[in-house]
Amino acid sequence: MISLPGPPATHLLRLLFLGLSTLASPSRAQLELHVPAGLARLQAVEGAEVVLPVWYTLQGEESSVQRWKVFLIWLFKQEGKEQIQVLSDFSGNTTSKNPRVSLLYPKPSWNVSLHLQGLRETDTGSYSCSVNVLDSQDVVRDSGVKTLELNVLVPPAPPSCRLLGVPRVGTNVTLSCQSPRSKPAAQYQWERPPPSPQVFFAPALDATRGSLRLTNLSTSMSGVYVCKVHNMVGSARCNVTLEVSTGPRAAVVAGAVVGILIGLGLLAGLVLLYQRWGKSLEEPANDIKEDAIAPRTLPWPKGSDTISKNGTLSSVTSARALRPPPSRPGALTPTPSISSQALPSSRLPRTDGAHPKPTSPSPGGVSSSALSRMGAVPVMVPAQSQAGSLV
Repeated sequence: MISLPGPPATHLLRLLFLGLSTLASPSRAQLELHVPAGLARLQAVEGAEVVLPVWYTLQGEESSVQRWKVFLIWLFKQEGKEQIQVLSDFSGNTTSKNPRVSLLYPKPSWNVSLHLQGLRETDTGSYSCSVNVLDSQDVVRDSGVKTLELNVLVPPAPPSCRLLGVPRVGTNVTLSCQSPRSKPAAQYQWERPPPSPQVFFAPALDATRGSLRLTNLSTSMSGVYVCKVHNMVGSARCNVTLEVSTGPRAAVVAGAVVGILIGLGLLAGLVLLYQRWGKSLEEPANDIKEDAIAPRTLPWPKGSDTISKNGTLSSVTSARALRPPPSRPGALTPTPSISSQALPSSRLPRTDGAHPKPTSPSPGGVSSSALSRMGAVPVMVPAQSQAGSLV
């Protein structure tokens, strides 16, 4: 109760004047925007939908929603880019350039929340809601702005698994696992499923890069290895089969086979060359013919050099090695002769006045009996082939 000084009549006049003044003065709307506590920063998953919750109130006016005009704008800004308008509404007329963006409730309503569908990673950014209250003359009586942060998360895309290195006994290999998209960054885990379960940890495992290094391979390490990639909103996996071989790879085997074949070819060539060389050494010895006719024995004087019939020297007896016997009176001393010259018939001197008996001539004009009496020794001279070699 308000007490006014003065008499009662004066009090009534003053109350009447105060009421008329209040009705005559224009009303002022007191706008206030609201956001749920703790929801100023929102997170959502790519492909899903999200609601950015905002509503407003007008203090002291029960029917302000019907009495006042409300102009609503939603703005969006990405980091490093200019701010753009995504939705506007003026007294129930809503306009949006993005079909994935709409108001959660139709106007008129106190709730001006924004509804986004089919989220993409590019929807990450700041969303600002601006509400303006206008009177009947479209004069802004009050306004307010609220900003919300939206972060769109991306689950790991299916990774790819690869084997780096040659899986042979005693060598080292690396198993690689990589996901092309993930927000936030994915974490990797390698494991070996049954029947030989095994989980790998650092330092063999790099949980950030997704690599697993296996050293000093053995045949027991062969099998399937599974890579699991995950972040706070999803996971994916891939696998690779490791087969540890005990021998070289096919290319090495082929190279060894080619090397062996080349070696065998060279060995065969050497054998053939050796056989031909040995045959060429044996051919002169084989030139002596078993069926060759023995040459006619030519009696030559002892101590003379022996020369073949056709002029080829077959053997020479040194004069110093073969000394002639001492000469006797009345005997002829034999002299060496060359078969290339015709030997004249020698006539022996008479000793007793009798004529000597005729003897059969020997080759070269000297009879064999004469040569025998002269002390000649018969020598067999080998024949000579047309090529010049002895047979």
